[in-house]
Amino acid sequence: MSNKIAVTDAASTNTNATSAANRDSSFLFSHLKAGDRVEVDHVVTIGSSDRWSTRTIGTVVRTERRRHGLHFHRNPDDKVYSDVLILRRDDGELTTLTMDEFTQLRRAK
Repeated sequence: MSNKIAVTDAASTNTNATSAANRDSSFLFSHLKAGDRVEVDHVVTIGSSDRWSTRTIGTVVRTERRRHGLHFHRNPDDKVYSDVLILRRDDGELTTLTMDEFTQLRRAK
């Protein structure tokens, strides 16, 4: 009996668009196109009780699913991906935002 494990590329087989805070954000992320204006709210927990929130507004340059080595001490076959949004802010600055469970994404008005 063989104990072979099939390995697939998570970026091509993952049906969950992102780990955003809610389905609306996840759905919007998966349908963004270059030129769309968006507003992103992100909450960072500091310590056990403080929270810091920030809002970024800009025009979508592109979206990506990036592979990274966050868990490099684990099995070298582990694949870890982050969904990334690259925006051009109104002042021309390019900024990169990582979608996570604390991210709220919506179209800018």
